[in-house]
Amino acid sequence: MFTAISARATRRVAALLALAATPAPAPVPTASAAPLAPRPRRATPAVALIAPLLLAAGLAGAQPAVSRLPGGTAQAPLAAAGLADPGMALPPEVEAALAQARVPSDAVSFLVADADGTRAPRLAWRSQAPMNPASVMKLVTTFAGLDLLGPAYTWNTPVYIDGPVRGGTLQGNLYIRGSGDPKLVIERLWLLLRRVQAMGVERIGGDIVLDRSAFDTGEPDPGAFDGRPLKSYNAGADALLVNYKSVVLRFVPDTAARVARVSAEPPLAGVRIPASVPLSGKGCGNWRAQLQADFQPTAFGFAGTLPADCGEMQWPLAYPDPPGFAARAIGGLWAEMGGSLAGTVRDGQVPQGLAQAFELQSPPLAEVVRDINKYSNNVMADQLFLTLGLQQRRRGTFGAARGTVRQWWNERVGTGEGGPVVDNGSGLSLEGRVTAAGLARMLQVAWHSPVMSELMASLPVAGVDGTLRRRNLRSGATAHLKSGTMPEYGVAALAGFVDGASGRRYVLVALANHANAAAARGAFDALVDWAATDQ
Repeated sequence: MFTAISARATRRVAALLALAATPAPAPVPTASAAPLAPRPRRATPAVALIAPLLLAAGLAGAQPAVSRLPGGTAQAPLAAAGLADPGMALPPEVEAALAQARVPSDAVSFLVADADGTRAPRLAWRSQAPMNPASVMKLVTTFAGLDLLGPAYTWNTPVYIDGPVRGGTLQGNLYIRGSGDPKLVIERLWLLLRRVQAMGVERIGGDIVLDRSAFDTGEPDPGAFDGRPLKSYNAGADALLVNYKSVVLRFVPDTAARVARVSAEPPLAGVRIPASVPLSGKGCGNWRAQLQADFQPTAFGFAGTLPADCGEMQWPLAYPDPPGFAARAIGGLWAEMGGSLAGTVRDGQVPQGLAQAFELQSPPLAEVVRDINKYSNNVMADQLFLTLGLQQRRRGTFGAARGTVRQWWNERVGTGEGGPVVDNGSGLSLEGRVTAAGLARMLQVAWHSPVMSELMASLPVAGVDGTLRRRNLRSGATAHLKSGTMPEYGVAALAGFVDGASGRRYVLVALANHANAAAARGAFDALVDWAATDQ
């Protein structure tokens, strides 16, 4: 299997490198589309944030169009449209780090510019090359979400009953309708079921019916991307997404009994899980491999042992039958809470005209966006992406979401360089593309946006939290950055805001598409340090 995956990865890296050499996509016409319906915004000056870029380098004599700020101040273009960005040279420390990583300079794309967009870029290197940004694409999804829906937007999960409650028994069915809530985790699911019990329901005489019809995505194959269906990052979007379609196995050593007690969260109805596994005296190296696990939809097994030296361990994994996860999790938790069920937990739709009993409200979008960007949560990003299609075009499909984001980009950011190619909301794709100039332009628009504070607060702070908590900068600068990597496919990226020693704030974009892209981290960090030391 490893050989097959490696061969597929090699082919995909080659395809990706060929993609990086293609011209940027042309903007998609939106004249026939109705303008998007953004949330009401606070009054802000009508500022043209960034001038259109130069025309293609092959057009002799072409001049940059220039926009002006209020008062007549000219705004500088981000970069020349040609890939070479004439007149720019890489900082020596960045060039040296690339050489050490064996990543050629024609496989990277950089842009560093003032956040306010009033000056020419400090650095623009191949800034018009379309590149795969991996998880940095989440910046597009989350800014579009904040801009169109507003930071206070919430998802509601309504609950219905179609019969009376007598003597603690619901004489009918319980319906739960999903609307795309990205954070219906086990704690909040418990609250939902506790509300059902507060209605006097101890026993459900009919079925628990799960309405997942708000999204129309089919049943995605969680192993399609990289052949690892049990990895939580491969979980697919769902209108009724429960606990990210993932279960956490906990192993707690009992040294007196020479076993580790095993528990699952959430509990899964109809899935047999051993109560314990033997402890061993082996070193705590690859402890998961030592367990010799076998995960099937109705039974988890462990033929090996857990090293006692490991202490308490947790193993998060995607359930091997994703479409059936919500039913098993809800059924298991209902039983654990003391509830009984005469029927089954099944998919279905809420009957038309049925009155709502209550609804569970999600955390606000600002909090959801923080989770998406701080921890690079793929399935949460896809939930938001599909919600944009559902709210703006009344269709919870990836096609509607792509159209919404494309139109938003053209209307809000501009069509100067054609906009990104967005395959999904997470960036976990080989099809996604964006230019450093385009992404920097979007960040400059965000900087002047009413939702700037929410977007910036959602980004990991280098050396402090999120996915960058262990990434300390030599300069000691403050940098709010989103990273992205797909090492097997030759993709690495970094983008966000950097505070300069002078007091200026910069937008920074760094993209690498090369077989050694994972090793470009040192060059990216050197670029951040260079941007911060501007005195």
